[in-house]
Amino acid sequence: MHKLSHKVLIASFIASCTLLAAAVQAQTSATHKPANHAAAKPAAKAAPAADKNAATDDDDDENKTPDTNGSEVTEYNCDHGQKITLYRNPGDDKFIAMRWQKHIMRMRRIATSTGADRFENRRHGMLWIGIPAKSMLLDSKKGQQLANECRDAEQTQAHEKK
Repeated sequence: MHKLSHKVLIASFIASCTLLAAAVQAQTSATHKPANHAAAKPAAKAAPAADKNAATDDDDDENKTPDTNGSEVTEYNCDHGQKITLYRNPGDDKFIAMRWQKHIMRMRRIATSTGADRFENRRHGMLWIGIPAKSMLLDSKKGQQLANECRDAEQTQAHEKK
């Protein structure tokens, strides 16, 4: 990959993470309004029910227990000794299974305009973003970064050559 393309991807990755953090902050602020806003109360009650139903319909596949038999397994080593394992089915690029700590969950691919790999599980609030240089895991419900500088063996080798 050309160095310029690599820099563009990294800049896009950082911009995406910044936008995600801003969106999570805005969502958190919107759901934690003071009780004295009487006009906001009815809308606040109606919106979560609609969102909950929409999320349930969209997340049906994410709630299934992932079947990792026959999957391609990729181990990632992250900062602070954290480890993440991805399971990919060669015949299905719409979903992956991810093992984080002692949990394994199914994650749905989300289209991006940058070419970055982005997978999420709305039910658990997990978001996995991967670019050629590294990957990271975010908790979109809490607005926190869970793991950063995650690299598989190939990415680690390329990073060490720099």
